[in-house]
Amino acid sequence: MSVTQADVMTAMSKVIDPELHVDLVKAGMVKDVRVTGDTVKLKIELTTPACPMKGKIQADAEAALKAVPGLKSFDIEWGAQVRGVAGGSGGGGALLPGVKNILLVGAGKGGVGKSTVAVNLAVSLAQHGAKVGLLDADFYGPSVPLMTGLADKRPVSPNGKTLDPLIAHGIKVMSIGFLVEADQALIWRGPMLHGALMQLVRDVNWGDLDYLILDLPPGTGDVALTLSQSVRAAGAVLVTTPQDVALADVVRAKQMFDKVHIPVLGIVENMSQFICPHCSKATHIFNHGGGRKAAEMFGIPFLGEIPLDLKVRESGDLGVPVVAGAKDSLEAKAFQEIARNVAGRVSAQTMKSVPLPVMQAR
Repeated sequence: MSVTQADVMTAMSKVIDPELHVDLVKAGMVKDVRVTGDTVKLKIELTTPACPMKGKIQADAEAALKAVPGLKSFDIEWGAQVRGVAGGSGGGGALLPGVKNILLVGAGKGGVGKSTVAVNLAVSLAQHGAKVGLLDADFYGPSVPLMTGLADKRPVSPNGKTLDPLIAHGIKVMSIGFLVEADQALIWRGPMLHGALMQLVRDVNWGDLDYLILDLPPGTGDVALTLSQSVRAAGAVLVTTPQDVALADVVRAKQMFDKVHIPVLGIVENMSQFICPHCSKATHIFNHGGGRKAAEMFGIPFLGEIPLDLKVRESGDLGVPVVAGAKDSLEAKAFQEIARNVAGRVSAQTMKSVPLPVMQAR
């Protein structure tokens, strides 16, 4: 029995992406189908290189092909193409035409490790193969220069009008901290904040990016409002600590993003538990489960939890994020899992906003 391209496409149409809840053919993820006798070669193009469900998709695709009558062997090539929330130029629009997705990392209050999450999220996505930028939009406490090892560096302007971002750990980085003295306090009102933020968004040569991550100031101030009016964010990641008292801050942050029509991708619980380096016993210093409880209350995903460990603080102070300096640690693996979950949520948001492509076998 001869095998046709139609047979292969029919088989692939039965494979559902668990994150997107749509079959691979309808999602336009099946490419370059080539049938030679009783063998087939094809490419499956995931919607992000950090796909959290690749293992499941691969197992289901192989099972579907094995069930095709007459097909004796197959070869699947894997790729990834990140899509923008608005299609075409992506979420950056006219301001950032090369940026596909803008992700906001926020918190209802300071001191919960928001910048630590933003930096490690950015580096994790880059390690998976995505093109990533990180903008430190925390104007009152810019810590990204220190945490990326760029505190003594300064960006340069190629033409006197725009700035080239700095590069660290595989990501492009920009911060107001590069442009002011380290001991200078920024006492700015709303209009000045708006103008400076737009300059760092508009006048930086970000180039083509799959994800631009913005580390927001803590609380519910002007920055999120400014961004919501200027760019189309793919979504926001909320960072919290485990204790019940933090729940009220999460509520306020969630309500703020709802009011400015920015979808919340999920919640990260930082400092979830302390693992003793000597006996490996877990101690819930700040209680445990507050982030998951908040996610369940809002009906949004719980993206993961980060253990409290000395190496996370030391890595940040040394300018080497833990996902780069201690890749095999529990903390690094937790950040990497969160990055995959965030990438999956962004892909799901994209599928809601962009018409599905029409797939044709070749």
